[in-house]
Amino acid sequence: MRTREPVWWSEGVYFSCASCGRCCRGEPGAIFFTFEEGERIREFLGIDEAEFRRDYVTPEWGKPSFVERQNGDCVFYDANETKCSIYPIRPIQCALFPFWASVMESRKEWDKEARRCPGMNGGRLHTAEEIGNALAKNPFGFL
Repeated sequence: MRTREPVWWSEGVYFSCASCGRCCRGEPGAIFFTFEEGERIREFLGIDEAEFRRDYVTPEWGKPSFVERQNGDCVFYDANETKCSIYPIRPIQCALFPFWASVMESRKEWDKEARRCPGMNGGRLHTAEEIGNALAKNPFGFL
C-alpha cells in the first residue's frame, strides 16, 4: 500500500484579508459564478436578467463570468471605496480566495500569489482541515 505524501500546507498557512482589493483588480482573469449566485446578485442590484447579462456577464471564458474593465478590474470593484460593491453576496470563487486549487497546488504558487496579496503569510493561521474544506467547496474544481 502506497502512502500519500503530506501536502505542503499540512501545517496550515497564515492569511487574513487586508481588504486591499488586489484580488479584484489589475490582472485579467475569469470571475465565475453559479446560476444561483447570479440570481442573488441580480436581485441585489435590482435589475432584470437581460440587463444583468448585458452589463455584467461575458461568455469569454466558456462559462458565465463577470465582465472586466479595460484595466483588468472586476466590474464590481469600486475603486473609490477600494472594495467589492457586491461584497456581502460575492460569489464563492471570490470568498474562497486564496484557497483555490491553483494557488494551493504548491508552495511556489502560494508564494507567487503572496507577492500580490499582502494578506497572505500573515494574519490568522488556517489549519489543513479548514483549507481542505475550502478547496472542497469550490464548485468549479479548476480554480
